[in-house]
Amino acid sequence: MESPENSTASSRNVLATPEHSRLEIVPGVVVQVNFSPAEDQVILDQMAQGKHGRASDLYLRRQALAVSLSPGFDTLLSLKVVRGIEPLDYQLATVRHVLKNLRGRALLCDEVGMGKTIEAGLILMEYLMRGLVRRVLVLTPPSLVEQWQQEMQTKFNLDFISYDNQAFKSHPHPLREFPRIIASLDTAKRETHRDEVLTAEFDMVIVDEAHHLKNRRTQAYRLVSQLKKKYILLLTATPVENDLEELFNLITLLQPGQLETAASFKRKYITRGDPLKPKNADDLKRLVREVMVRNRRSETSAIRSRRRADIIELSLSDDEMAFYNRLSSFVRGYYTPGLTGMKDGVNQFILRTLQREIGSSIEAVIPTLEKMAENQVYPEVLRRVLITLASQAREVKGRAKAEILLKLLRQFDEKVIIFTCYLETQAFLARWLRENGFSVAELHGNMRRQEKEEQVQLFASDARILVSTETGSEGRNLQFCSHLVNYDLPWNPMRIEQRIGRIHRLGQERDVRIYNLSAAGTVEAYILELLDAKINMFQLVVGELDMILGNLDQKKDFEELVMDIWAQATDETDLRRRLDHLGEQLIEAKKHYQAVKELDERLLGELLPDE
Repeated sequence: MESPENSTASSRNVLATPEHSRLEIVPGVVVQVNFSPAEDQVILDQMAQGKHGRASDLYLRRQALAVSLSPGFDTLLSLKVVRGIEPLDYQLATVRHVLKNLRGRALLCDEVGMGKTIEAGLILMEYLMRGLVRRVLVLTPPSLVEQWQQEMQTKFNLDFISYDNQAFKSHPHPLREFPRIIASLDTAKRETHRDEVLTAEFDMVIVDEAHHLKNRRTQAYRLVSQLKKKYILLLTATPVENDLEELFNLITLLQPGQLETAASFKRKYITRGDPLKPKNADDLKRLVREVMVRNRRSETSAIRSRRRADIIELSLSDDEMAFYNRLSSFVRGYYTPGLTGMKDGVNQFILRTLQREIGSSIEAVIPTLEKMAENQVYPEVLRRVLITLASQAREVKGRAKAEILLKLLRQFDEKVIIFTCYLETQAFLARWLRENGFSVAELHGNMRRQEKEEQVQLFASDARILVSTETGSEGRNLQFCSHLVNYDLPWNPMRIEQRIGRIHRLGQERDVRIYNLSAAGTVEAYILELLDAKINMFQLVVGELDMILGNLDQKKDFEELVMDIWAQATDETDLRRRLDHLGEQLIEAKKHYQAVKELDERLLGELLPDE
């Protein structure tokens, strides 16, 4: 064994001549480090004598070195790793401003549809790549949890785990185990989760639709206020709804004391008798600008092309309609709105799935029925019913939607994307269209990236038709196509908007045509009627639909509301009555959104005037 002296001598020999090495201390940043024998020998002698500092000091030193070697925020590292997006100039300017001037605590108030999610994602990536952020919590309305997960994964290659994930549920301390978490505000503030959330430490918190925090007396506001966080981003297009004090509440979440106390804010900046009229406007503008960014559509290169939607009404074949009604009766018999338990082991989610699948195609529902029939958890009587339903489905004659689709496609020559929710429907359509002489490309979520690229190239060159699922087309730039067919209809209206957004986006030079196939007597036909007739969904600016739906029942998403109505209706008249009531709620929700939008445009126009 070597003696300590020999060990030291050996070290001296290693350092006898100057050496250097190239190290990647910060991702994407390689630096050359020189080793000086004279200077480093002092360190080696101290180590031999047992004189050294604490490991925590070394960690801090490494962090400081990493930060000092990082490029300034003028150089955005994240642009090298984002996928399927080309950030616009105003978005890049916003990211740099938040990083350099607002120090990662900002109220992002771009107008609806301007890409606040992309801005937040880029800011997050800059901090992650510089080692300044590791633990992240994203809080959203319930309807946006899945959308945020998808966008973070497809655009930024960031995996977030949600409270609904089984791995999260089963872990004894999930908030310590998983570094990136997404949850609805409603979930996070529940008594069962609140204490653990408040105990955890987060480097960054992002809150989408942050106008839900406008009242500081709510549980949601208190939760976000008490979170342990270094950086925080609040995203909302409408920070003020009823009173300027709501703006005070949001800014106080970001920078406590920025606007002093609530009492002094009201005294200094709100006109007595008019809670929406600011006074001492110059001072208030200066303070607001220190925490808020707002980009306006009129100031940017927003989408200029228009969209036109057509509803293609059709009737199912007698066989198809009979089976649709038979399966719907089965679903209604087991579905109980608001029930968290199960009847005969059948949960509510699988029943909604069956109803959605039959709205897509016979081909989509058969595998689910057969799989359920094989499930030994279900009673024997139920499994026999499922076997019968699956057998009857296979005997159904006619494919009315597919026939109508053929007629539609023969009316024009342009390329077209056909969207469906289900792989089985996609496979059927691709086969059907090829048999009828069309060249077809396919995209779905189970494909490898290279396969997807090949199919997109095929569609861009030789294939006239692309049959795609929502997940298959995520992150793809398909604006060389301007025609879209919704073969089936997602019950979540935001997914309809996402489909349209694949082609109606920046870079689209032609007006977009959207064709919605609507089979009379189906849930999807009623949904289309509601969204088109009541709120003119297809003419809304991207993002406005979510703002409107957010004014409905906060405890249930739109899909649950529709399913509850469908299951509870006793007959056609009762169904119509219930749907009309939901339609009136949608109209009121749209009116409320438009009033708030106009208010914020005026108010923020005063506080953040054009440069």
